[in-house]
Amino acid sequence: MQRFTGSRPRRIVVRSLFRLGSALLLLAAVAAAPPPATAQELSCQVQLDRSQLSGSEFSFLDDLERRIREYMNTQDWTDDRFLAHEQIVCSLQIVILESVTLSDFRARLIVTSRRPIHGTSQSTIVTRINDAEWRFEYGRGTSLQYDPQQYNALTSVLDFYAYVILGYDYDTFSELGGTPHFETARRIANLAEGSGDPGWSAVSSQRNRRQLIDDLLSQRHQPLRRAYYRYHLNGLDRFVKAPQKARAVVFDVVETLQTLNQNLTNSYPLDLFFSTKYQELTALFADGDLQSRAYNLLTQVDPSHSSEYNRLVQ
Repeated sequence: MQRFTGSRPRRIVVRSLFRLGSALLLLAAVAAAPPPATAQELSCQVQLDRSQLSGSEFSFLDDLERRIREYMNTQDWTDDRFLAHEQIVCSLQIVILESVTLSDFRARLIVTSRRPIHGTSQSTIVTRINDAEWRFEYGRGTSLQYDPQQYNALTSVLDFYAYVILGYDYDTFSELGGTPHFETARRIANLAEGSGDPGWSAVSSQRNRRQLIDDLLSQRHQPLRRAYYRYHLNGLDRFVKAPQKARAVVFDVVETLQTLNQNLTNSYPLDLFFSTKYQELTALFADGDLQSRAYNLLTQVDPSHSSEYNRLVQ
């Protein structure tokens, strides 16, 4: 699977080519050939677990799983053209924790997005976010309507994470490329202000949606977002052909994050990077002459996963 040409996502190249008024030959070639199949941006799997609720009256939540899957996969989230094989693979795991009423629910949401590794059939997890504070209303047969101008406790959370997924993915293909999508996510967070719903402010939790998006768009977190680009495009994507150079790039990325960690306090996005990547980092440095140095560096910058990094010196 190849989602980019050179250093840019192929979908951006396609969009740019159509904007070039001088690309007459290209347009003629396209007209002569069958058009490639286009698709929405996300290929999202949805799993809803209601096992913590007792009683058959909640069986209608199975329909909610289907409706969320359709909502995520049929919405046009951007103006970019995606080919079918370029879709961003992601998943939403929804665990219903409690029914406050027959139509009012507390839930945990785990958001995961993946990205292909160039030149291989493998993929890497870009981010995994565990959102433990989601409360929404859903009644039997209720349809989900996309309205970016109105706050809704159910769909606004889905919209928010759709744009967070897009932002992270675009950041891996170009430096700060995800900014427009993160900005859209922040506008959704702004709409949620004053709702009183959990998960949108530090009143309910320090690790909340508002903190995440404000941090991602802050100047001080730009080194982290640039690190996503270097880690994926200059590290993982080149690992098969040049493993030593790729490891050197990743090592330099971690050194950058160590410096960033010293300048930041309680950084939610930085913690997300390591909680998503710690096993992959261990595998990357498992061979090669950076093994010992990587162990020392990783255990300093990410001590919470030291037990995993210990494999580098065992």
